[in-house]
Amino acid sequence: MSTVTFIGAGSFGTALSTIVAAKGCTVNIFDIDKAHLDRMEAAMENTDYLPGVKLEGDYHFYTDNEAALKDADIVVFSIPAQHFRAALKSAMPFIKEDALAMNIAKGIEQKTLMRMSEVAEEVGFDMNRYACISGPSHAEEVGIGVPTAVSVSSRDPRTARSISDLFSTHRFRIYTNDDMLGMELAGSVKNVMAVGSGIIDGMGFGDNTRAAMMTRGIAEMTRLGMALGAKFETFAGLSGVGDMIVTCTSMHSRNFRCGRLIGQGMDPEEARKSIGMVVEGMFTAEAAYELSKKAGVEMPITEAIYNVIQGNIKVEDALETLMGRPRKDEYKK
Repeated sequence: MSTVTFIGAGSFGTALSTIVAAKGCTVNIFDIDKAHLDRMEAAMENTDYLPGVKLEGDYHFYTDNEAALKDADIVVFSIPAQHFRAALKSAMPFIKEDALAMNIAKGIEQKTLMRMSEVAEEVGFDMNRYACISGPSHAEEVGIGVPTAVSVSSRDPRTARSISDLFSTHRFRIYTNDDMLGMELAGSVKNVMAVGSGIIDGMGFGDNTRAAMMTRGIAEMTRLGMALGAKFETFAGLSGVGDMIVTCTSMHSRNFRCGRLIGQGMDPEEARKSIGMVVEGMFTAEAAYELSKKAGVEMPITEAIYNVIQGNIKVEDALETLMGRPRKDEYKK
């Protein structure tokens, strides 16, 4: 059976590890936080980030990259987007030449405005062995076997199929999608929209407001994706509409919870810190805003959320600005 190494001991990586462990794979988990790994190993449970999900099978825990990676057939990068570049650089000397790599982070790198696959290519990884996975998939539900469907993409269809074959079960269905660009953009921007959805909930508004924001948010991410060369269908699929729904409506979503605190009046930075885990949307908002300006794409909701996070505008004023925009045809750019 395969050996699968997870770089990072967060919630979603841990949830995915239970899938391959149940299939008989050896699971290596690497993290720089030794105390965290020691707690996981002692309890055979990620009590910090995924409590209640037992780790059953052939698990090994490492703080040494070389030891964790030397036998790995598949390497899963399960770390925040802003740390992916450094983690990949550190891992690459120890990744076998025929090993596959999969990234599960959903974000755009700040400053460079690069998607994660662009970062991997710039660092020098063989992109025919690289894949990303995206879709509506809360770790809390994947970890207990709630039926879930996601998509995987790679430049090489064989890599995508290999990932799909390894991780698919009767409760975790993986579709292949050849539009990695679209999947990465959708997965990133929906986190920003989830912060906005949480703000709406925290302000006490209802389903009408949230549905309007989600729908127009999908329009924004689609415009950006099409301008950059993505496929329209991707934004109507699991990585687009699917992930938008689940992230913008659930208390499992840390982006939604963070936004909710902001909507209730908490300072954005304090709200982010109070979540206790990385809130990707709070970092991606700036990158998505800058990317929209670079691409010449109008994204008013993204811009409003970015300005709220930066403290440039109050949430009440942001809502009034959005609602007071000049009326237009729904489907015109």
